[in-house]
Amino acid sequence: QLQLVESGGGLVQPGGSLRLSCAASGSTFSYRAIGWFRQAPGKEREGVSCISSSGGSTNYADSVKGRFTISRDNAKNTVYLQMNSLKPEDTAIYYCAADKYLSRSMCVMSEPIYGNWGQGTQVTVSS
Repeated sequence: QLQLVESGGGLVQPGGSLRLSCAASGSTFSYRAIGWFRQAPGKEREGVSCISSSGGSTNYADSVKGRFTISRDNAKNTVYLQMNSLKPEDTAIYYCAADKYLSRSMCVMSEPIYGNWGQGTQVTVSS
């Protein structure tokens, strides 16, 4: 059973940076696309970014393009989300999740295809 644990959240000033990590335990991690999602208070969960199993395909929400970068290290069973130029509207709980299907060549930020959700990590952007 694949288990995902997020870390790296915290309080940061506007314009600052954070790097989130999604660490996995389980043998199928390297065969699965991983997605990052976030949920702000009073709002629905939304897709932020995703990366294919090989790392060759990535996608970003328009709201984070040019500011966030997703990457993965399959040797360390970890996916990273580097977040730069953070804005107050980036404040949310950030979750990672794994594609339910193996070896998808592209990644898509469609929540229903993801499972094995982590517990989330809080990101707060405030002065």
